[in-house]
Amino acid sequence: MAMKKITTYILSLLIIGIAGCKTKTTINQDQAGEVIIDYLKANPEYKTTRFNFGEIKFNSTNDMFELGKYKTLASKGLVALNLKEAKKKFLSKDSSFVYQITLTEKASPLVLKQDKNKATVKVLEYALSDEKPVNFEQVNSSTAKVTVSLKMVTTDFEPFDKDANKNSNFITKTYKLKLSKDEGWKVQP
Repeated sequence: MAMKKITTYILSLLIIGIAGCKTKTTINQDQAGEVIIDYLKANPEYKTTRFNFGEIKFNSTNDMFELGKYKTLASKGLVALNLKEAKKKFLSKDSSFVYQITLTEKASPLVLKQDKNKATVKVLEYALSDEKPVNFEQVNSSTAKVTVSLKMVTTDFEPFDKDANKNSNFITKTYKLKLSKDEGWKVQP
């Protein structure tokens, strides 16, 4: 009889111990939103384009719009413009200007990769919309799918985006969340 009592007592402790150690496997919409926010802080979403700098020639009639974009960047302190050569043709609309364009320190947060005369720059950054996740679905006890709305935030290099798609000012993106025993819920890359 004493052996049966001890066995029952040990089994009770084991069951309580196992139940107490079980990790939380459910996630709600607010918690999923927090996981996405943390992920986007560490891994921001953005769109890039190639940006030309260095010695660039502008023809007054053909390239003035392009030169205007560079002058706008110069007025914001992102590039330095130095006129190297100006060829004015007498009584002609076609004059040419050669500028030395250099990136400044202020542009560095937007420059991802830089070569000799080209750089990969951010033209759009995507930030989590203020609204709740668009769609939340817990697939099983260790995975969930969250679709969120990301609003587009333009950068000063946005005028250089050659394939700009202005059909909307947001995108929707689906993230897969996975439950890790060590770290809890994380976005699965």
